[in-house]
Amino acid sequence: MGKNIVQKILEKHLISGNIKPGEEIAISIDQTLTQDSTGTMAYLQFEAMGIPRVRTKKSVAYIDHNTLQTGFENADDHKYIQTVASKYGIYFSKPGNGICHQIHLERFARPGWTLLGSDSHTPTAGGIGMLAIGAGGLDVAVAMGGGPYYLTMPKVCRVILKGKLNPWVTAKDVILEILRILTVKGGVGKIMEYAGEGVASLTVPERATITNMGAELGATTSIFPSDEVTRAYMKAQGREDEWIPLEADEDAGYDEEIVIDLSSIEPLVAQPHSPDNVDTVRNVGPIKVDQVAIGSCTNSSYLDLMRVAGILKGKTVHPDVSLVISPGSKQVYTMLAKNGALADLIAAGARILECACGPCIGMGQAPASNAVSVRTFNRNFYGRSGTASAKVYLVSPEVAAATALTGVLTDPRDLREYPEVELPETFEINDNLIIPPSDDGDSVEVVRGPNIKPFPVNKELAERVEGPVLLKMEDNITTDHIMPSGAKLLPYRSNIPYLADFCLTPVDKDFPARAKKAGGGFLVAGHNYGQGSSREHAALVPLYLGIKGVIAKSFARIHMANLVNSGILPLTFVNENDYDNIEQGDSIVIEDAVNQIKRGDELIVKNITKGTEFNVKLALSPRLKEIILAGGLLNYTRKNS
Repeated sequence: MGKNIVQKILEKHLISGNIKPGEEIAISIDQTLTQDSTGTMAYLQFEAMGIPRVRTKKSVAYIDHNTLQTGFENADDHKYIQTVASKYGIYFSKPGNGICHQIHLERFARPGWTLLGSDSHTPTAGGIGMLAIGAGGLDVAVAMGGGPYYLTMPKVCRVILKGKLNPWVTAKDVILEILRILTVKGGVGKIMEYAGEGVASLTVPERATITNMGAELGATTSIFPSDEVTRAYMKAQGREDEWIPLEADEDAGYDEEIVIDLSSIEPLVAQPHSPDNVDTVRNVGPIKVDQVAIGSCTNSSYLDLMRVAGILKGKTVHPDVSLVISPGSKQVYTMLAKNGALADLIAAGARILECACGPCIGMGQAPASNAVSVRTFNRNFYGRSGTASAKVYLVSPEVAAATALTGVLTDPRDLREYPEVELPETFEINDNLIIPPSDDGDSVEVVRGPNIKPFPVNKELAERVEGPVLLKMEDNITTDHIMPSGAKLLPYRSNIPYLADFCLTPVDKDFPARAKKAGGGFLVAGHNYGQGSSREHAALVPLYLGIKGVIAKSFARIHMANLVNSGILPLTFVNENDYDNIEQGDSIVIEDAVNQIKRGDELIVKNITKGTEFNVKLALSPRLKEIILAGGLLNYTRKNS
């Protein structure tokens, strides 16, 4: 039997294990990326390892999240990241250069290579044929030090794209359709590999939109072939020498398969408060809209914004709508300025924001109370916009532009002729905001501002693990619930003690005080606990508050890995009915915990309050169990180095 794309890349990077679903494998990492929301912690962890220089082929530190400087905190973090990058051999993308995933696609991503990033949307680079995976900062720090990245081998799902998209239907609609079919849990434990005749009709930026939102499926990553379309894009970026052809063998095997007919898709919208709450724009109807936001790592490419400019040219945004646009990179911004499209956007009434994540991660542009905000972003979780009462809808740039003109959610097929846009034969290339590292790292002094605090490090697992159930939660608790983001909290990403007072407050505002008073304990949750961002703060802050374990029906992949890395027990119910029999406030205990973990995958938990017991599963590889027993990955790495 032939090999699929995933198998071909993994075989070239395999360090240990067998490429069979469910088995733990270790792979070498060619490139890493960080962004400033997660980067400070990742570099503090890298420094703690005592390695003098990164050992990857290329590592890049981006500043794109915490760019709103209302105090010294963000600027201090930027200075720390810039100096630590210079010292340890990491390229530094300055504020204003753009969003990490957009820039990486333009300037660094390579077909057939591996990329590990401390951001859940790292799979964006799969649009160029790269095996790109999001992970916690500590995993990225280990990879920068030359260590392997371990993961449970996912199933590979072939997504066959048939036909061709109709005018006004976009790549965003393709991934929304897949989310409608599979849901936010449908990609868990899977890699989505795209194939079929429809692939050739999609540009690299369009493919990247689809792989970007594979994160919302819960997928480990998503990947497209590297073909002549890929070659043309890389040539336009001045990187044709880095292109290689990469496709699946004709007789390649897959674990699953779905078929998407591109010609049957119409403009779609994800309604509040989940990316899989999808319906057609026509069915949702002409609801009144207060704000339109265009941008994010999903939809801020040159292609996207040129189409938006074509729709808005010569027109004026509806008087009741606030339209904001964030170009994805300096390259995109510069090209729009030079060809006149930027002037068209401004003349129509758009407010042009800097090249950064901005509103997507709650960094400014919070909607009004009870407002409807239509966004081209990838997530519409409750409260993520910065306004708890707002309703956020996710759409394509074309739907967003049409809506900005009419003031109501609008199917763009109702507009005039579709604005055809071709990718340029040559992109504007100016990497002057990407700063190479110093050749002499020893001469560089790392600058640490007063906002940078030590991160918590766990202790070896105790023989007896006990405590109260501090909080019981429902399904689909996101990392935004666990560790809220937004303009008020993002500046404190390197200050765990400060963040602790906000942990899980969207679920229960009294949780931090209760956890501190109890001296720690357990969390209980439903399915898909920890979906969303890769932020390891959603594990580090609970660790600081003394959380010993989380008992859930199921976990999101990255968050479960972050819990293990922090030495927090990620436990699943053997019998999901036991979830109903445990209550907040119950006192529970795991006796002889170390020996129970060493003996097998099931542990006995005693509910002292109710006088009952139930079984939980710790479904980890032997190596991951050793990490748990050591009290986390940092302790384990030190112990075994």
